[in-house]
Amino acid sequence: MRILITGVHGFMGSNLVESLSKVHTIFGLDIVSPATSGVERTYSWDDLEQGNVPVPDAIIHLAGKAHDVQNKAVAEEYFMVNTTLATRIYDYFIAHPEVKKFIFFSSVKAVAHVVDGDVLTEDVEYRPVGPYGESKAAAEKYMLAHLINDRETIILRPCMTHGPRNKGNLNLLYRILSKGIPSPLGAFDNRRTFTSIENMKFIISRLLECKVESGVYNVADDDAISINALVEEMCLAMGREPRIWRIPRSLVKAVAKIGDFIHLPLNTDRLEKLTENYVASNAKIKRALGIDHLPVKAQDGIRHTVESFSKKP
Repeated sequence: MRILITGVHGFMGSNLVESLSKVHTIFGLDIVSPATSGVERTYSWDDLEQGNVPVPDAIIHLAGKAHDVQNKAVAEEYFMVNTTLATRIYDYFIAHPEVKKFIFFSSVKAVAHVVDGDVLTEDVEYRPVGPYGESKAAAEKYMLAHLINDRETIILRPCMTHGPRNKGNLNLLYRILSKGIPSPLGAFDNRRTFTSIENMKFIISRLLECKVESGVYNVADDDAISINALVEEMCLAMGREPRIWRIPRSLVKAVAKIGDFIHLPLNTDRLEKLTENYVASNAKIKRALGIDHLPVKAQDGIRHTVESFSKKP
């Protein structure tokens, strides 16, 4: 199968290329086009407009602007990348009937900044907060309004995804714990789902192999874990004894607010992402793929990610 991946050089793209290029022919679409192992060729968005990109069998749209934890991005940037580019590549999909499958990486934040109730499912109403979630929601709505019979439009809403080459909040937490600094988050008692890149690669491979109903699907590991369990798993992977301090939550939140204004490892956005209750159900995607469980347990996925951090030069 010939697959066109947008944002091919990012964290998700590089990991998918690593696995998919073993059985598929991969073309890239990105703002830069260096030679990349596993990618036949990377094209520009201008190439797409000019008809220079080989028409693929499937498109995986990864290109997007991630949530800016430093709050330096303006709303226009989010909508330009997360909405305009997404609708642009989806219009290309609509115009080329040879392309049978379109996979769009959205986010759980497109519908819910916080989870009302115990578990987030795909049938909740759109209630995004802020330009990141709003721009993803706008792209989703456009695609859902232009579904094509007999051609698959699969919108994925992943929870926080981690793995090799990830530069997000788990990487930050790793750097703190690897220095022997205790976790100050022991007073937080939460449950949240993550997504291991190994489970993500498994899901994408299965989606490419089988036919599923067009629509929206949450992506998450099978089990939710707490911030303290996360710290314990990370320390275990590093061969360190977990050190967790139960500092009052009010004090931790106060320090995080200071981190919003000066350069500290902890700010309110990072604190929220690590300590919030955010459990997403993955039952729908498992039913669509005909499986009972994902191949990698949440705890094992965390350990694999931490081990990849320690191997970096």
